[in-house]
Amino acid sequence: MAQDVRVLVGENVRRVRELAGLTQAELAAKLEIDRAYVSGLERGTRNVTIMTLHHFATALRVPIAEFFAA
Repeated sequence: MAQDVRVLVGENVRRVRELAGLTQAELAAKLEIDRAYVSGLERGTRNVTIMTLHHFATALRVPIAEFFAA
């Protein structure tokens, strides 16, 4: 069975965040959101909007497509 897209996006957000040398708390502060939201997104339990992904991509300085890489 195909991987849930929320899990795929979450794993990629975590990978990019860690490559950027940021903690969840640091990324959350940059985005002015709660750290628990970042955690939920990375675990694949959040069903995020395209606008939220755009904000994450902008904060992490990557193309939004990076979050969908298999």
